[in-house]
Amino acid sequence: MALSYLSKARINKFIKSALTEDVGDGDHTSLGSIPESDKSRARLLIKDSGVIAGIELAEMIFHHVDPSMKVEVKKKDGDWVESGDIALVVSGNTRNILKSERLVLNCMQRMSGIATYTFKLNKLIEGTSAKLLDTRKTTPNFRMMEKWAVSIGGGVNHRFGLYDLVLLKDNHVDYAGGIKKAVNASVQYLKEKELDLDIEIEVRNMIELEEALELPRVKRILLDNMLPSEMRLAVQKVNKTKETEASGGINEKNIREIAETGVDYISVGALTHSYRSLDMSLKADKE
Repeated sequence: MALSYLSKARINKFIKSALTEDVGDGDHTSLGSIPESDKSRARLLIKDSGVIAGIELAEMIFHHVDPSMKVEVKKKDGDWVESGDIALVVSGNTRNILKSERLVLNCMQRMSGIATYTFKLNKLIEGTSAKLLDTRKTTPNFRMMEKWAVSIGGGVNHRFGLYDLVLLKDNHVDYAGGIKKAVNASVQYLKEKELDLDIEIEVRNMIELEEALELPRVKRILLDNMLPSEMRLAVQKVNKTKETEASGGINEKNIREIAETGVDYISVGALTHSYRSLDMSLKADKE
C-alpha cells in the first residue's frame, strides 16, 4: 500500500460508509435466517479470466466487519486468474461473512475489471517509452479504489484530484484569455498561496504549443485530440524540453500508433469508465 493516496484511515472510512449504505439498521435477511453463533467458511470463486485486484481491500473489509474472521489468501493483487480459481477463503461468523459479501464482490469485480483493461492496453504499447495514465473520469467516492486498480494493472496514476496538480485545460485557457495568461496567473497564484505544484497545460494546435514552450514553469504539455502525424511533429518540436502527454479519443485501435509518436504519457479515461467487471462470487464452502 505504497501509493500516496492510500492509507488505512482513508480506506476504513470508505468501508464504514459503504457498509452503512448497504446494511442500514441491519441485515434482516441474515439476522432472521442464520443463528447468531453459527460459523462457516466461504470461497471467493473466480468465474472469468483477467488480472485480480482488491484482495488486500477484501481482507480489510472482512476484518473491519469482524476482526476475528480468518482470511486465507490464495491469489495476490496483480495475479492473472482463470475461471475456477479460488482467490481467497474466509471463515468465521456466518452472519458477518454474509454482511461483508456484497461489498467485497462489488469492489473486487470492478477493481479487477479495471486492472485487466489496464494490463491489456499496456500490452499494446509494450516496447515503447510511453506510460499509461488514468484520469479523473472516475466513479464519485470510488476513485481511490479505481486508481489503486490501475496501479495494480501496471498503469500510472495521474493527479488524484483538483488539489495536487495545476492542469490547465481548454476551458481554463479560453476563460483566462489564452495560454500565457492562464499560466502566468497560475504561477502568481501558487506563489501567493505558497503552493509547490507542477503545471501542465493542454494545447490544441501548433500555435498553442509554441506559446507553451516559451513558459518555463510548464512541466508537461498535454497534446489534445491531435492526429498521430501532428502529435509526432509536436513531440519533435518539444524535443524533451518538457514532458508530453497524449489525450483524447484514444482506444485499442490507435494507442500503439500514438505511443510510437514518442510521447511520454498517454492518458485514457476509458480505464475507469469503460471497463468490463470481472465475474466472481462468494460461495459457501460445505466441505
